[in-house]
Amino acid sequence: MSSSQISPHTPRMTGVGRVLVVVYAIMALAATGRSVVQIVQEFAAAPLAYTLSAIAAVVYILATVALVRSDSPVWYAVAWVAICFELIGVLVVGTLSLTHPELFLHDATVWSGYGFGYFWVPLALPFVGLWWLRTSGRTSHEADAEAAPAGRSSW
Repeated sequence: MSSSQISPHTPRMTGVGRVLVVVYAIMALAATGRSVVQIVQEFAAAPLAYTLSAIAAVVYILATVALVRSDSPVWYAVAWVAICFELIGVLVVGTLSLTHPELFLHDATVWSGYGFGYFWVPLALPFVGLWWLRTSGRTSHEADAEAAPAGRSSW
């Protein structure tokens, strides 16, 4: 069996997968803490930026949970959607923060400047996440279904 294939008995959360989950969890905590402080202290000063910070926090939380549970076909799909949304978010907000800085005068978001305030981790993370989802293989349920003879259950 090659390293890119996953058997039903091979855990997905090893090596790079574990590191990825830890980084996503750290980003989830950082974005959640930032957005809570921003919203509680002075939401009226920059509602767009603070709402985007809260959205980023929710996306990081969802991506973390989905990556941990990605052995399930549903959570695997949720991980793809969350990380694609994150990539679009960091690219759109990063571009807007550079082309329309007046939208982010008071305070930046996690994704402002493509994650400049977080050493560009928000820009690199979705690319790594998508790469890992792609190379870590399909879920064991999908592999079992494909391995079953045609017309027969994988049970």
